[in-house]
Amino acid sequence: MAEVANCPRCNAIFMKGPSVYVCPDCKKQEEKDFQTVYAFMRKKQNRTANVQEIEYHTGVEEKLIRKFVAQKRLHPAQFPNLMYSCERCGGDIQDGRLCSSCTEEIHSGLNKMKRNEELEKHKREAERAKNKTYYSLEDD
Repeated sequence: MAEVANCPRCNAIFMKGPSVYVCPDCKKQEEKDFQTVYAFMRKKQNRTANVQEIEYHTGVEEKLIRKFVAQKRLHPAQFPNLMYSCERCGGDIQDGRLCSSCTEEIHSGLNKMKRNEELEKHKREAERAKNKTYYSLEDD
């Protein structure tokens, strides 16, 4: 459902929707900037340019270029030096949402948590087994 919002780029009022994050004027400007970047990158000698070089030659800000890469509008497979930021640490990546070190850190944390849960489960089972033992008292 659409709601009234201020454009984060120019502060104009517009109807924000599920896939609409900026006002129509800024959207047109973003599309124009994309076409500028893409035209620059299509030239054979520019295919290995990194984000800073693209920014310098096209005048399009780095944040917007990284956004195009993150949206898969510019593919790192075609342009090997294009990268965008990891959502967790901000490091440069070419694929996915997280860098390999952040992914590994999250996986190791999950594995550790799983081992801890299994240990707790075994402790509870041992405690229950201990509590189920019945002893009889013999009268002499």
